[in-house]
Amino acid sequence: MTRLHGMPPGRAGRLWLRHRLGVAGHGAVLLDRKLRILHTRLDECRQRAERTAQQWESACRGADVWLLRGELLGGQRAVRLASTGRPADVEVIWEWLMGVRVPEEVNFMIGDRAETLPPPGNTAIVLATNAYRDAVAAAVRHAAADAALRVVQAEELSTRRRLRAITERWIPLLEGALSDLELALEEQDRTEAVGLRWAAGTLHT
Repeated sequence: MTRLHGMPPGRAGRLWLRHRLGVAGHGAVLLDRKLRILHTRLDECRQRAERTAQQWESACRGADVWLLRGELLGGQRAVRLASTGRPADVEVIWEWLMGVRVPEEVNFMIGDRAETLPPPGNTAIVLATNAYRDAVAAAVRHAAADAALRVVQAEELSTRRRLRAITERWIPLLEGALSDLELALEEQDRTEAVGLRWAAGTLHT
């Protein structure tokens, strides 16, 4: 007979197994529901990551075109003078999804050029500066989308494994143990009944 760790003997074991089967079944239902939600969100995250990657690549190509034009018109010195000299700030807004923290939105901010800096050498440099600012913002959005995709992928895989462990291993193990115990208890009941009948017959005679 299958015997699990912590399982009490006899009829108490039957109650123990039935309780754990109920808990396991409820857990499987919750994990299946979580898996379906994660699967839907995973598709959304994958589409978002692909879309932001395309936007980033497109923004970089456009910025490179304007940079080349600016270099042709003003040289490398004009490009160096176009720098604002100020760092960019990125704010990540997180959300909780089925127990995991996922980057939902990002806010990208970069300071304007200081008034004390010389003006850009030509219009192409101005347009290149704005285009690269847009490209960096697109890169930030893609980084957040890619991070969200990886987080949701990992959680979906972990949930799938846990659900499989419950439905394919734990529940069958409990059901097998309960079936073995039920047979053993039935055999025990028959043996006790025979013993009682024999004792009753002996006393009667």
